[in-house]
Amino acid sequence: MNTEKILKKLDEVFPTEDKCYLNHENPWQLLFATIMSAQCTDDRVNAVTEKLYKKYTSLEAFAEADIKELEADIKSTGFYHNKAKNIKAAAKMLIEEYGGVMPSEVEKLTALPGVGRKTANVVRSHIFNLPSIVVDTHVKRISKKWGFTESDDPVKIEFELMELLPEEHWIRYNTQVIALGRTICKARKPDCGVCPFAEFCPGKTL
Repeated sequence: MNTEKILKKLDEVFPTEDKCYLNHENPWQLLFATIMSAQCTDDRVNAVTEKLYKKYTSLEAFAEADIKELEADIKSTGFYHNKAKNIKAAAKMLIEEYGGVMPSEVEKLTALPGVGRKTANVVRSHIFNLPSIVVDTHVKRISKKWGFTESDDPVKIEFELMELLPEEHWIRYNTQVIALGRTICKARKPDCGVCPFAEFCPGKTL
């Protein structure tokens, strides 16, 4: 397996500093944006939150929001019934149980409505700078192509990558692989002919 060569090449091709593709100014804004990002593009979420966070300027505003109105506000992100319900409930729980302060522990984050390990790890890595692996669609697909995992289960992939990758690469692995997946290794038409990882990739298409 070419793990070390791939990680070295990732650092050569893509920035090593932390980058978050979801616009936010505080922890709860990132949490809610990540909830909305399920089955939705980051660009679409950013377009929605640009207006949403001007309308709802606090956790209290989300906790007290009219659910039908909130659904309408986030409708274009898809699955808006569940997303609105979870955002409102998560806001209430953050206020009632944590005094409005975002917890950093995985167990506490995943206890929030609508928050799985992926969302929890986004918050842990981008808000608290805690080593975490975020398994999104790009990480899942490209990690399989590289032979890092054979699983389709995001949680299993996360733990396999935690075993395989040095901890100092955990946070930037996600953002670097997202960049690769958006530019060269696209799901529908990967451009293996120009990919700098082709020589290391068992899943390349010739």
